[in-house]
Amino acid sequence: MKMGRAIALLFVLVISPAVYGQTRHIVGDSTGWDSSGNYVNWARGITFTVGDSLVFNYDSSHAVDEVREDDYNGCNTANAISSDSKSPTTISLDAPGPRYFLCPRSNHCGQGQKLTINVVAAATTPSPPSGGAPTPSPPSPGGEDTPPTPTTTTPSSPPPPSGNAATSVGGKMSSVVGLLLVVGAMLGVMS
Repeated sequence: MKMGRAIALLFVLVISPAVYGQTRHIVGDSTGWDSSGNYVNWARGITFTVGDSLVFNYDSSHAVDEVREDDYNGCNTANAISSDSKSPTTISLDAPGPRYFLCPRSNHCGQGQKLTINVVAAATTPSPPSGGAPTPSPPSPGGEDTPPTPTTTTPSSPPPPSGNAATSVGGKMSSVVGLLLVVGAMLGVMS
């Protein structure tokens, strides 16, 4: 039954990265990167997280330039941060903040072939509030003793996940746990 365990382990090694990996966003979905796409509507409601990637699919009449905000607003490609004309172009979203992309060909940017996104940091679990006493206020400048003003700490909550379960850490973890349960059951049957 060693062969069965080897197959189960191989299954886990092949499937786990796909379940737990970051999201690859196909820009424009089935339309791709094209001057007929509406990228404002496409990006609406999508959470772009550090570690995700954008994939631009296009034909030889298009390209992808990453630019700064001013150049994006003016459809200027003279100062591009990066340029690529080989499809598919994959852009790693490696830091939080706004990113700006446009097609440098012809008047495609002016026709709406441009995309701006905001990349957010990966969600983290907030630490519990400390159990210590409140910090007293410093003495007043006049020297009189004033009662301390208690301070309260409210932990911040991570934003709720978008409607896409693939971008939810909880969704990924439950998939991994489910996968491990299936593999465990397979190993039990095979032994």
